[in-house]
Amino acid sequence: MRQEKFQGEGAREPSSLPPPPDPLPQPHNGGGEGSLRGALPSAAPALINPVRETGEEAVAGRVVLACTRPDFQLVSRLMGAKQPPRQVWGCGVRSGVWQNRPLTLAGPVLGAPFAAMVLEKLIALGARAVVVLGWCGSLQPSVPVGSLVLPRGAVGGDGTSPHYCLTGSQLAPHPGLYASLEKFLVQSLEGEIAWQAGMVWTTDAYYRETVELVRHCQQLDLLAVDLELAALLAVGSFRGVAVAALLAVSDELFGGRWRPGQRSPRLRQAREAAAQAALAALVEWDEHHA
Repeated sequence: MRQEKFQGEGAREPSSLPPPPDPLPQPHNGGGEGSLRGALPSAAPALINPVRETGEEAVAGRVVLACTRPDFQLVSRLMGAKQPPRQVWGCGVRSGVWQNRPLTLAGPVLGAPFAAMVLEKLIALGARAVVVLGWCGSLQPSVPVGSLVLPRGAVGGDGTSPHYCLTGSQLAPHPGLYASLEKFLVQSLEGEIAWQAGMVWTTDAYYRETVELVRHCQQLDLLAVDLELAALLAVGSFRGVAVAALLAVSDELFGGRWRPGQRSPRLRQAREAAAQAALAALVEWDEHHA
């Protein structure tokens, strides 16, 4: 979620997911004695595990996870959610229906650690397919403000995803959910909203998105930067739960300066299209063929 920043190209057939590019260089942490980096990743059992507590209400198998409050409010209206939200780790959770399918909406979540904690709990409560709605900063002129980015995967620059990624694992979306999102974009937008599929960089350091890092990401053909996606894909993969995402471009970082677009009417249109795509993909999802 690009919180402080407020708040495709459709003529393509659905395609298979390519392998992600090489990861970004990691900052030097001193290494040697006292470093924990060599201890990760690991599949060893954790001491603390997410569980459904006695009397705790379950969630629907299909979940929209909105990273921003405006998108949480938008999907609440679309789903016709009437009851006040309950809280999971301080994150709002609401129940609703879309095309006769029960759905759960959760949000907002800010940053990889918090988003991962919320997703872990939602999975413990019954989530089996999760579409993430988020905002991102564009790294390429081909995806200006008001565009949509359909992530084929994420390069983790966050501190959470390494705790879930086993050696050789890839931070990629669930192929079925990804294909459903792509199908909606190809068939329903009809050129009204520009969109592009590609890789995204996830960072924890919102105020350290430097010119040098942006240039490096451009060399890797990364489309955008966000604050949550790598961690959410890592949790989904680790727990065996389907996770995919659709991001609206809220600001631009290419060209050596920041250009915010949070109040752009184009962003509003893109967000509405993304919400419709998320709901359509979840309705289409079949747990028995996931």
